[in-house]
Amino acid sequence: MRNQKLKGNLLLLFTAVVWGASFIAQSKGVEQVSPVAFIGIRSLLGSAVLLPVILFLDRRRKKKGREVMGWNKPLWLGGILCGLFLCAATTLQTMGMVETSPGKAGFITALYMVIIPLCQIFRGRKPSSAVLVSVLLAVGGMYLMCIGGSFTLNRGDLLIFACAFFFAGHILVIDHFSPMVDGIKLSCVQFFVCGLINTCWMLLFEEVTLGPILQSWMSIGYAGVFSCGVAYTLQIVGQKYTDPTSASIIMSLESVFATLFTVLCVALGWDLTGGQLTLKELCGCALMFGAILLVQLPDLRQKKNT
Repeated sequence: MRNQKLKGNLLLLFTAVVWGASFIAQSKGVEQVSPVAFIGIRSLLGSAVLLPVILFLDRRRKKKGREVMGWNKPLWLGGILCGLFLCAATTLQTMGMVETSPGKAGFITALYMVIIPLCQIFRGRKPSSAVLVSVLLAVGGMYLMCIGGSFTLNRGDLLIFACAFFFAGHILVIDHFSPMVDGIKLSCVQFFVCGLINTCWMLLFEEVTLGPILQSWMSIGYAGVFSCGVAYTLQIVGQKYTDPTSASIIMSLESVFATLFTVLCVALGWDLTGGQLTLKELCGCALMFGAILLVQLPDLRQKKNT
């Protein structure tokens, strides 16, 4: 049991690393192609990468006489819902990264860790004092990170903040459907739905040219193969081996890795939107990360008491 939990935590830690680096890839990719096109192509690529993996694993299970979970109704329903939430979240995130830095985007996106417990209000569960304090800390962090001298919010920051709500919904949908279906197949369906929506939008309402897409092949390739095909799938698989509290804390580290990768890339001479974070923004990051950890305290105390 302990080895399984360690396995799940390591999978989620690797997921956080890949997601942190993906903020850099997205930031560079949208310099050449539109956010809608970037998300559409990378999602379809992520879905295509998983198909041979699914075929290989299904054949392996059959040879060993193990049960193969099919493409049943819960899988399609869960995949479609996940795809819709993921489409809205990633599109808003990529649009926002046109106007803000990858490091800031990583920390603001991590607000889903605060939003998820607040969603429990609609299920009749009153938030604890720790949750309320974490919200105040997060709002303070947002103020330091996003509000300039003129007391106006950057449009990109607002888009990233909106995407955090859709990522929260995405996680809640996964929590509901993942015990009932094959995690890799669920991931494949969600990427196909997300990619189909964005690609149709791109073909209908945007001017599509092959040149910019080919120029950003490295960013699209990384986001499609690693961020989608690998990391999101490992998120679903990893959560089956560890408890939700540990999983949420580990996945929130994507914001830390996003900031570290941003600082490293700027030091290497990469031209990234927003450049290095200022001292004020770093203080905001610290407050938001504190809020993300604090919101987990009720779960930790409950686990200790039981």
